[in-house]
Amino acid sequence: MLLALPFHLAWTYDTHRRAVTAQEDPPGTSEAPRTPHAGAGSSDRPTTPGAPVVLAYHDVGHSGRSRYTVTPQAFEDQIAALARAGYRSLSSSDFLAYLRTGRASAPRTVFITFDDGTHGLWVHADRILAKYRMRAAAFLITGQVGRHRPYYLSWAEIERMRASGRWDFENHTHDLHHRAAVDRTGRQEPALGSRLWLPDKKRAETRSEYRERVGEDLDVSLRAFAEHDLPRPRLFAFPFSDTPAHSGADGATAEEGAHSTEVLLTEMLRARFDARLTNRADRPLPAGARAAAAEQVQRLEVNRGTTAADLLDGLARFTAQDPATCRNPLREPARWERTDGTGHTGLGALTGQGPYPGRTGYASAAYLPMGSADWSGYTVTTTIGRLAAHGNNVGLVVRHHSREPVTITLSDSYVRVLTGTGAGRREVARRELVSAPRHRLRVTVEEKRTVVTVDGSVRIERPTSRAVTGGDATGGIAISTRNGDAASPYPRFTSMTVASPQGRPRTTASGAAR
Repeated sequence: MLLALPFHLAWTYDTHRRAVTAQEDPPGTSEAPRTPHAGAGSSDRPTTPGAPVVLAYHDVGHSGRSRYTVTPQAFEDQIAALARAGYRSLSSSDFLAYLRTGRASAPRTVFITFDDGTHGLWVHADRILAKYRMRAAAFLITGQVGRHRPYYLSWAEIERMRASGRWDFENHTHDLHHRAAVDRTGRQEPALGSRLWLPDKKRAETRSEYRERVGEDLDVSLRAFAEHDLPRPRLFAFPFSDTPAHSGADGATAEEGAHSTEVLLTEMLRARFDARLTNRADRPLPAGARAAAAEQVQRLEVNRGTTAADLLDGLARFTAQDPATCRNPLREPARWERTDGTGHTGLGALTGQGPYPGRTGYASAAYLPMGSADWSGYTVTTTIGRLAAHGNNVGLVVRHHSREPVTITLSDSYVRVLTGTGAGRREVARRELVSAPRHRLRVTVEEKRTVVTVDGSVRIERPTSRAVTGGDATGGIAISTRNGDAASPYPRFTSMTVASPQGRPRTTASGAAR
């Protein structure tokens, strides 16, 4: 018995790893069809053809312990709602082809992704996808496959999922989906994007040690795919959606060191994968030209509290909109997002109705940040009133959230053009105006230049930097009002139109993704 026990335990463990859990039948839908709110980017408007939205799920199951676990009922309601709204799901190859060419095979598409590789994908999600003829991609933590059963998938379940033709399998590291200490105090940060603390050496990892650790993990993961006859993954999803820029993590703590870690990780991922997925980004990166240029795509996260209606609203927010269909933005306050940190909604502080931050202060808002990420080739015409002789002005940003946004600042007596953001923003042109409380501003955004005209007479042309091309130069609009004189009213935008001479934005992402 003593001799047989180790063999029995090994056989039991191997069988457990390779076990195939019984699947459950779809529960059936419980929600009626629904379309998005018109103010949030309604799907009844013409949209950029074929721009897919990437959905981020984690698990499907009955457990209510985690916000990341969607119930089978909710998942079927969501998939049914997508099918009723005419959405087609993409394969990984379809999605990468879109990033490479800017062309998709259907007008409404989604790329359904699941992080971690949990068993709920096989037990619940697979049959629901089959029922609605949808497909998805699972991002595997290869070091967890077959472990902590039944939480994670087994390799046998993965093989059956692959054989169904409904699933692709992509990468989520081998064993770096955890947090670890990055300094002597024990502060925890994501293990992938951070240089970890080495307690025996009383220091953080060096650049070479970090590169060796992370590179080895990624290579072990890729070997696991090959050993189980899975196609080499071409997409990578960040654990916790924590890119180095978001985690702020680096054992060295110095700004230069953190930047070095980000560069190192980007280089390692770029060498192994065609694109990276995250649920958070420092600027909007829906699938399109801008995301392709960055080789990083932002996903719409779905969790336990997401209803089918919420999902459709989120899709509307992420869907690329043609500037030709956004003719009168000020008449669509629900399509703007306030960016001034006041907690206010709507456009009252920018159009003269209030409420205002105070007798003096600042208000700002961005128009369709996700839906306008790939705008190029459009003209914005706006009229501004209540410009006092001192203390107040307005701002209009074009190419918003691009690598080189252009800000036009207008007062009663001057116009300034600035490029860049934050500490890197600089003035590139300034012109005096005939002092007046009202001015008309026209800005044309082209691929290689931005043209600013005030009152039909003052003209400023700014070429786009040679270092900023294609998706790096695309972006929509944002506006701001500033009042520094308590005796004066806030300036206001009284009218605004957007026109697209080409009839649609130039959003082709050709050549941006490898």
